[in-house]
Amino acid sequence: MPPRSPLAARHGLSAAWVRTPDRDPLQPARWLTMSAWLREKLPDQVDVDRMLADTRFVYDDGRPVLPDDDYRPHTFVWFHRDLREEVEVPGELTILHRDERLVVVDKPPFLSTIPRGRHVRQSVVVRLRDELGLPELSPLHRLDRVTSGVLMLATQRRWRGPYQVLFEQQRVRKTYLALAPRRDDLALPVTVRNHIRKTRGVLQAQVVPHAQVNAETLVEVETSVGDLAVYRLTPHTGRTHQLRLHLHDLGIPIVGDPLYPDVQEVSIDDFSSPLQLLASTVEFVDPVDAVERRFVSARRLPLPA
Repeated sequence: MPPRSPLAARHGLSAAWVRTPDRDPLQPARWLTMSAWLREKLPDQVDVDRMLADTRFVYDDGRPVLPDDDYRPHTFVWFHRDLREEVEVPGELTILHRDERLVVVDKPPFLSTIPRGRHVRQSVVVRLRDELGLPELSPLHRLDRVTSGVLMLATQRRWRGPYQVLFEQQRVRKTYLALAPRRDDLALPVTVRNHIRKTRGVLQAQVVPHAQVNAETLVEVETSVGDLAVYRLTPHTGRTHQLRLHLHDLGIPIVGDPLYPDVQEVSIDDFSSPLQLLASTVEFVDPVDAVERRFVSARRLPLPA
């Protein structure tokens, strides 16, 4: 583990770090200077020479790394990466509840839960760490970037454990609402049970026939809206894309889904067609004080563009 960062968080993000290798007593050092090592270590990630000139690399004690500094084995170097300009995600990120341990929000579509890839500042975690002054804020579960609704976060690392155990032991009751085509020939309610596999790097998840069940969802009709219906979904497991894939397999793919039934070419900054899937309620018995908790999204389907 690295020591404590000498750099304060920026935009709600902790500083990045790299460490020089230990010295091999049988081999001479490959690098004469720290700058030579940084150029080899970070050739495509940052502009090393510009950041050295701007004294943006620092040692554990906060002193800047200078271009001519002698190479040092087993040395940590800290820095902040430059962030790309991001289009602001529309829609309000509403705080439903906040106390010493939890922050619960009503997430709009297209806002990432965590900083990842091309979405850093436009993520729930980075926004709220900065706005609420909570540098350790972290999500207790995940919502896809295109999914809306109730999302729970722990205010500090020390509170993560008790609440994550609830999710691991499936003691959190979650209900979703989805807008999808109405099928009068579909007998509901129905419980969909199958095996879902999501391969890293592949956009769509897949159902694996005859494999042991690892995904289960109760599907019920809430209301009908012309040729569409609002379905109430109660998942008993939490596989990636589970709800989207289960409705697709019932012949009622969710309106606005860019992945099911077919992968759509959609610009990353196109917010015109939100996925009509809403994390509506989250209920559980608080593991710290045994209080019954229930959080409900204020959003309604259909979600506006």
